[in-house]
Amino acid sequence: MSMHKSTSSSSLGPGGLDLTQAFFKPIQNAAPPSSTKRHTKISVVGVGNVGMAIAQTILTQDLADELALVDAKADKLRGEMLDLQHAAAFLPRTKIQASLDYSITSGSDLCIITAGVRQNPGETRLNLLERNLALFRNIVPPLVKYSPDSILLVVSNPVDVLTYVAWKLSGFPPNRVIGSGTNLDSSRFRFLIADHLDVNAQDVQAYIVGEHGDSSVALWSSISVGGVPVLSFLKRQQIAYEKETLENIHKEVVQSAYEVINLKGYTSWAIGYSVASLARTILRDQRRVHPVSVLAKGFYEIEGGDVFLSLPAQLGRSGVLGVTNVHLTDEEAGQLKDSAKTILEVQSQLKI
Repeated sequence: MSMHKSTSSSSLGPGGLDLTQAFFKPIQNAAPPSSTKRHTKISVVGVGNVGMAIAQTILTQDLADELALVDAKADKLRGEMLDLQHAAAFLPRTKIQASLDYSITSGSDLCIITAGVRQNPGETRLNLLERNLALFRNIVPPLVKYSPDSILLVVSNPVDVLTYVAWKLSGFPPNRVIGSGTNLDSSRFRFLIADHLDVNAQDVQAYIVGEHGDSSVALWSSISVGGVPVLSFLKRQQIAYEKETLENIHKEVVQSAYEVINLKGYTSWAIGYSVASLARTILRDQRRVHPVSVLAKGFYEIEGGDVFLSLPAQLGRSGVLGVTNVHLTDEEAGQLKDSAKTILEVQSQLKI
């Protein structure tokens, strides 16, 4: 089922005459469009709260010439497509299409997967994962078929394991499969530190790495504000700080998603901005560093199997360009390895 256009199109004249030919006079002896012209296409799979917040942010930030939406629910899908199309007069020009059929994603530069099944009351994490694995078996192969050169960006939770699943199912090289990981956790972290110091969050360099979840690791040793390394500055100035205060800030980061879900039922706006920032860095080859879920084996002495977890990675047009060599304390390195083990234990139970 395809939903390429709403009821109105260029065929407004009598008998469905295409008025575009009459509306503009072509320039004589015009050359065809340049073959180097860049046309950017993004596909979003899943039009729930998260998928639509991402789609809406991509549109308002003018990141794509074409946006394709895919979901299994026809009415919801068509409704969301029409709702976005009706905002055309207030947005940069973007062709918005929607379909139950994955052929609509053909030629995508970036495929964003937000679809996932929700945990039922009393359901084990493993059972939830197995249901998401079954869902991904229906999502990833058609995306690969129609956009063999695209980059896959996984947002569905648990994001680290599902990014591994997408990598395995796609057959893509690891640089072209990325999880949104702790990009949002790190934004929350920067906000809380900035709030404590009464500075702009954009002047705070701080990363949460590891699992997007309870075993995530706050890299306190590498935090800087305006280029000043915070902990070494406090030490030099002989300003005492409580380690407990630092741990509480990290706890607040981990708990903040749960708090938002408890209060409004789901998270949407922050993840929308987070994923749009990743899309911009990738598609515009900005080579910015983001803490995202990447194939971590061999980095920071992480061994024991193919595991995806968040590390500060440089992103660009070909996906992951490299992993930043951030200095970790022995404690941080140990916590990161423990985080990898946590993910590997869950992953090893999956039949993939």
